[in-house]
Amino acid sequence: MNRNHIDKLTRMTALCLCIGLYSGTTTIAADIPANARKIMEDVYRQDTSNDITMRASFQIYDKQGHSSKKNFTYRRIGSPGDGRTLVVFTAPVEIKGVTLLSINQHGGSSRQYLYTPATRRVRSIAPQERTSRFIGTDFTFEDIADRVLDDFDYRVIDDKEVMEGHRTFKISATPVDPQRSQYKYVYYWVAQDAPQILHAEMYDAQGHEVRILHASQIKHVMGIWGARHTEMRTLQDGTRTVFSIDEVKFNTHLDENLFTPEGIVEPRSPSAHK
Repeated sequence: MNRNHIDKLTRMTALCLCIGLYSGTTTIAADIPANARKIMEDVYRQDTSNDITMRASFQIYDKQGHSSKKNFTYRRIGSPGDGRTLVVFTAPVEIKGVTLLSINQHGGSSRQYLYTPATRRVRSIAPQERTSRFIGTDFTFEDIADRVLDDFDYRVIDDKEVMEGHRTFKISATPVDPQRSQYKYVYYWVAQDAPQILHAEMYDAQGHEVRILHASQIKHVMGIWGARHTEMRTLQDGTRTVFSIDEVKFNTHLDENLFTPEGIVEPRSPSAHK
């Protein structure tokens, strides 16, 4: 396992977690909406790689504390929020080969496709399914897809709270089109001295808090900030999922044909993805 690569991880999947380079001051500018958008824009756009590949896992805990582990690979081509991602499960055996393809285009609607080896069929994820848990984790299909910056309006509502040793900006994110998100709003806590989302709280259409995301063990390696430990909790169910990374590679010239509904049907060896 390459420790430097692990520390270079910028986010999940799409996992739902983004970090960026924030180089502004630690005071809120007079134009709060513009400042909030700039903070989030930098968060989303630090990753300038053409593609990324990583091996990772979900450790899933039920409300009694019992756990199960699911290993997967994550690949992305294009830029965060304007590209394509693949999540392919490698273990345990009952979900091996299950694949989620997410497609985002700037200015367009996101699309998701799920492939299951048992049926050898690809099906589209309907909008109403985006609120469902993804393969039993605490992440929903919407959380797994890349966030699109323009899908939300942003506002700084506090700049004094400290988390993980960092003073933060608390930013509210409200969907521009309520029909395109399960969340009425999301609160993000972004470190003022680092390009990292440290904490997030998600609220449903009724304004009830439903999920909490927390990042810890923040590291700065090779010019990139990242969290070694990321956890998503579902409040009503009392469950949580811990996201861990084993290996990360950048700019390996992934085959674009893999990132299509047709391309995810045929199983391929890992070397075929490079």
